[in-house]
Amino acid sequence: MSALSMSRLPTTGGPVRLAGLAILVAGAVLPLLPGVPEFWITLLNAVGLSALVAMGLVVLTGVGGLTSFGQAAFCGFGAYTTAVLSTVHGVSPWLTLVAALLLTGAAALLLGLLTVRLSGHYLPLGTMAWGISLFYLFGNLDALGRHDGISGIPPLSVAGHALYDGRSVYYVIWGIVALAALATVRLLDSRVGRTIRALRGGVLAAEASGVDTARAKLVAFVYAALLAAVSGWLFAHVQRAVNPTPFGLNAGIEYLFMAVVGGVSHIGGAVLGAGLVLLLKDQLQVVLPWLFGGSGNYESIVFGGLLVLLLQHARGGLWPLAARLLPAPAAPVVDPAAEPLPRRSVPERGGPLLEIDDLQKSFGGLAAVRNVGFSVAAGEIVGLIGPNGAGKSTTFNLITGVLRPSGGRVRLLGSGIGGLPARAVARRGVARSFQHVKLLPEMSVLDNVMLGAHLRGRAGVLRAVLRLDRAEEARLRREAALQLERCGLGDSLHRPAGTLALGQSRIVEIARALCLDPLLLLLDEPAAGLRHAEKQALAALLRRLREEGTTILLVEHDMDFVMGLVDRLVVMEFGARIAEGVPADIRNDPAVLDAYLGGIE
Repeated sequence: MSALSMSRLPTTGGPVRLAGLAILVAGAVLPLLPGVPEFWITLLNAVGLSALVAMGLVVLTGVGGLTSFGQAAFCGFGAYTTAVLSTVHGVSPWLTLVAALLLTGAAALLLGLLTVRLSGHYLPLGTMAWGISLFYLFGNLDALGRHDGISGIPPLSVAGHALYDGRSVYYVIWGIVALAALATVRLLDSRVGRTIRALRGGVLAAEASGVDTARAKLVAFVYAALLAAVSGWLFAHVQRAVNPTPFGLNAGIEYLFMAVVGGVSHIGGAVLGAGLVLLLKDQLQVVLPWLFGGSGNYESIVFGGLLVLLLQHARGGLWPLAARLLPAPAAPVVDPAAEPLPRRSVPERGGPLLEIDDLQKSFGGLAAVRNVGFSVAAGEIVGLIGPNGAGKSTTFNLITGVLRPSGGRVRLLGSGIGGLPARAVARRGVARSFQHVKLLPEMSVLDNVMLGAHLRGRAGVLRAVLRLDRAEEARLRREAALQLERCGLGDSLHRPAGTLALGQSRIVEIARALCLDPLLLLLDEPAAGLRHAEKQALAALLRRLREEGTTILLVEHDMDFVMGLVDRLVVMEFGARIAEGVPADIRNDPAVLDAYLGGIE
């Protein structure tokens, strides 16, 4: 089916909305029922407060892949800000929410600049370090009441009515949870959300598409901190007293535990995990001391065992299991009437496009690329070939900004791009694929390709949350569908990328690169691992792209594939260029035969 005919497919959005509406109605009616104990209302309020923090961890950890144990400290920022302003200065609690968000956002921005640069196990260790530091800071400042904290915090009020009891504040808490869930859904279903999702696939492919991955990490970090601040602000006015205890490392670990149990990649999992953990914690605190005949933190032992079992048998959490009972969400619609994206002006065919002079790269004492120079004219296909270890992929990485040259020059249309970061090179019109396919397997084919059009959009977080980005998203989605149809995969838009065969995955990478509307397309071994028929289809696609004005530089080991495709060949050996010319000349060049076969004989 054509990619642009998807707007006629039936969707299941109606049943999903009905299921959500039923849950909202049930939640709204629950506190009005006379037989519901006050204890259950109090527990549900606690679930709502915890769900806000866990929802932030869905964005930060589940989607962005950045593990944090310090979210409870951001709850403390929200709680102490409103406590001080409302008790000492008499500021209205609703106005203190703005101050809490501003202060927490500033603190998260500063801590994020220091933290998100870390990777591997250093990142969670870093969040633990500042989480512990902030806990002791809260407990040692006289202005915050030291370890005794601050009491006498006024309750929230609506239309002049103070919300003292749990039933009255219940609607405020869960109303804010619903708004936070809506904002998070909108954020993740946006241009910014795709950049956060791309972090889990590594930064290399995202940067090559023009994504500022450091900024994407910071956005996820600050967003999660702001949700935690809202939770802390609500907590202060519900409890009407704050002290450092709820904002320590143990609480941070518990919030992460909630997200993992519920399903760390799912917004519904944040609510489910918070409810299950708090319910189990309450019941186990009653049952286990009676069972063992003494007091103690037995529930921590049980939680540890449950987490091990969960990670063994349901690593995605419990929400994916519960979601099987719900209708599948509607697939995004491709609007064929969406306004086309603007195109770059294409240089005149045959004119100079890429010029490489005396390019060098050393790793310690190893010269991986030595004084390499060649050019690529607009509208041609040039092959970069050579034995394994010749320096071809390193040359690709130097051109695309993945590596910085040790010497030499790389110019695109006369402008130097050597040494620029990958996202800056992409902004100038250079797109690439990778030797080892770098797609996000859990995302759809369409979303993977839309990532390539990142630089052709402008919408940020605020426009995404307010849903002011829909026209731009429709344009980006249409462009991605057109490129997939152009590459022969118009019937695979909504398939998870992880279900594709290798040949299809390589074509998706090319479609993603074409979404950048590049001046120059670099393909690193695009035919590797493909069957004969798939190679023929790929060659036909590349010829068609050349006819349409796309300039291509490719690395390839399959000589039969290359010889019948390219206009010119550049041959490398041991990091140096040893030959350049048309395929017929290269085939009989003595230096090339020596490099590949050990000599003419």
